[in-house]
Amino acid sequence: MMATMWVDFKQIKTDVAIEQVLQRYGVPVRRIGGELRGPCPLPTHTSRRSRDSFSVNPARNAWSCRSQSCMQARGGKAGGNILDLVALIEGCSVRDAALRLQDWSSAMPIRREVPAEDTTASSNVPLHFALQHIDRHHPYLAERGLAAETIRVFGVGFYGGRGFLRGRIVIPINDERGELVAYAGRATDGEEPKYRFPRGFRKSLVLFNLHRALTTGARTVIVVEGFFDALAVHQAGYPAVVALMGSTLSRSQADLLTTHFDRVLLMLDGDDAGRHGAAGVTSALAGRIEVITIVLDEGTQPDQLPALAVRRLLGAYLRE
Repeated sequence: MMATMWVDFKQIKTDVAIEQVLQRYGVPVRRIGGELRGPCPLPTHTSRRSRDSFSVNPARNAWSCRSQSCMQARGGKAGGNILDLVALIEGCSVRDAALRLQDWSSAMPIRREVPAEDTTASSNVPLHFALQHIDRHHPYLAERGLAAETIRVFGVGFYGGRGFLRGRIVIPINDERGELVAYAGRATDGEEPKYRFPRGFRKSLVLFNLHRALTTGARTVIVVEGFFDALAVHQAGYPAVVALMGSTLSRSQADLLTTHFDRVLLMLDGDDAGRHGAAGVTSALAGRIEVITIVLDEGTQPDQLPALAVRRLLGAYLRE
């Protein structure tokens, strides 16, 4: 089945940040100048003496390990790109690695190609426009179980205008102050990638729907993976919900959670990515905020659950 899927190798290498790949695999690295250094995560690395031989150049989105034994096992190659890295760690082909990255892409921010001095930017720049020609009555929205009021509140709809989001369901993304900073575009017909984001937008700095969750005054927040998960939970009667826009938690997102809330109800997808993500989120927030993990059945996502099932899962923790 996987072999029939189309993969844009160049786009994946351009858009996916290598730092997020390292975070997904739990590779500990530290910044030294413009590079990241740490222990080599590759199964080809057998040397116990070569510590911190693994280096990453974020600007080039490339990695290398110059341990002689590791290089020898890889046919003398010093390093490569994110596709090579995932292929070696997973023990799979480069194509399968690309498919994995493509599948994970909603969990990873679009790589921002900016000068080095700008990579520490602490916020996304607010947009000075709003998209027009948005159809709030598109059949796809009803297929996803969205009520008219939910569609209105979140401003989602089918975009018929010009640009790279044309022909997709657009989802406005605001920062914690309520400033509109981006639109995500969701394919309706199986087109890849499933989601598109504007170049330069950094998902890792934002929690989707945080600005609405803050207006509830709640001290407990529900954390889910995706946009439609958040819409479904909100529609079930729990407006204090935010989405990671993936299954990993960035440092900025962790700071937003601990600044504004006392407790997290973590309800990620019932798959491998969701389980690994939940473990990573729990670890990242340990000692900072109470985290309660709600485990979903295998293959289940919050947006696939009827409202009654969502209430049953969350009600015991939100009786107050």
